Parts: sequence; structure tokens; C-alpha cells
Amino acid sequence: MADTTLSRESLNIDGREISYLHAGEGTPVLLLHGTFWSRVWQPVMERIGQGNEVFALDFPGFGRSRGKLTSEEAEVPALAGLVLQAAEALGIGGSFAVAGHDIGGAVAQHVAVSGRGRVGKLALVNSVLYDSWPVPAVSRFRDPELAQGITPEELVESRRGSLGKAISRDLSTSEEEDYLSPWRTENGTRSWTALAAAADARYTLDLVEPLKELGLPTLLVWGEEDEFQPVSYAERFEREMPGARLATVPGARHIPMEDGPERVGSLLADFFAGR
Repeated sequence: MADTTLSRESLNIDGREISYLHAGEGTPVLLLHGTFWSRVWQPVMERIGQGNEVFALDFPGFGRSRGKLTSEEAEVPALAGLVLQAAEALGIGGSFAVAGHDIGGAVAQHVAVSGRGRVGKLALVNSVLYDSWPVPAVSRFRDPELAQGITPEELVESRRGSLGKAISRDLSTSEEEDYLSPWRTENGTRSWTALAAAADARYTLDLVEPLKELGLPTLLVWGEEDEFQPVSYAERFEREMPGARLATVPGARHIPMEDGPERVGSLLADFFAGR
């Protein structure tokens, strides 16, 4: 059996150090985060790595990646371009699968459309869809004065509140601190507010027709109790998109990888590996 041990590694893109989690062997899969970071994928990485080689990227200024995102760099098309660069830097020469959570789902959809046939399968986990975003907790940071004025300490407390609403189970003190740690830095704070400022539903609305034409095999995995991205959007996507299938996770909220890791991990592992 292939080694699915989880490790953290890094690559260089245009002089920027991009951090990522890595596990497994087989079909290459890129996992993309949204307003959190690659930590959301950690509970399911080793399970997905059973038959797949999985890379969970941190965008610049997020998680353990260095640097800082500007508002222009944080726009969905720019992040999709970065993901395609990362695929090349990782030595993925052929097709690959991509999964996105939250705003990372918008990036994943854009990669699927703009990748010129590179993406073989798409998975969306409690992703932004249609006009479901930006949610109020994010859209308020489109105010430049607010975005520039918030301190790392204030952002940490804001993200602590969002984290509590995103996961059903109680996190330990160390788990919570792990999640919040990237925003204790100035670069982390400015990168997060840049992503928030760049949030725009047109990036998903513009992809509806291209995705229908593409008809890509698509798995939607959804925590049923998500108050940020209601399951009704996923149900609509399943009805309207050729090749789309929805699997829900009862009792889970916005980060179902934490609330139902066995179900989420198995669903994604089997989908990507073709089982």
C-alpha cells in the first residue's frame, strides 16, 4: 500500500515560497482553501491520499506560505493562474483533479474552465456558487478604510467567531490556535483582507455557462448545517450542471472535513481515484 503519511513541503513560484501539505501517490489532486487555509484539509489528507497524490496549497500570505497578497493578486482569475503555475512547479505534466472549499471553490471552478482540458475532475466542498457570496462577514472588508485599519489582533478575534460557526464539534485550545495562527502576523492579516476585498460573485456567475458546456465530472460534498453556504445552492448546481453529483454530510457545518472526516475523506478519495 502506498505511503499516505502527511508532510508539509514548499515550492517556489516567481520568487515566492508557496507552502503545501502533501500525502499519497496516484492521481494528482490539488486542494484549494478559501478564507481559512490548508489546515481545513488536514483531517482528510491521508484518507484522500489512498490512491491519489494530494497537494493542499496555501496561497501567498495564507497559512504557512510567505509573502503577501494584494487585492489584484487575490482576484479569482489571478489565483487560478497561480494554481496552474503550481501544478507545473509540482511536475504535474498531464491532467489533474482539483477541489475547492469556500472561495477556493470559485478558484477551482476557474481552473477547470481556464485550464484548457488540464482538469479531469472537479470537487466542491461547501464552496461559493452562483451569487452565494461574499457573505456579510467578508463583504464588509470591501471597505478600504476598514480593511486597512483592522489589526492582527482584531482579525484573529473575528476569525475566531467565524471558526466557531464553521465547525460543529468543539475544537481543543491547540486546534483553535493552529487555525488562527496565520492571522497573528501583519502579512497574514493584509492577505486575508485582500482576499475579502476581491470577493465578487461575478467570478462564479460568469462560469455557469462554461461549466455547463464543459460537463466535467463534479462531486459536491456539503455540510448540511452550513449557515455561510446553504446546501440549497449545491442542490441547484446538481440539478443544472451535467456530470454533477451531491453528497451531504449530516450535522456538519461549513468545514465538514472537521465534522465528518471519514465520510468526506472517503467520498473524495473514491471520486478522484475512480472507485
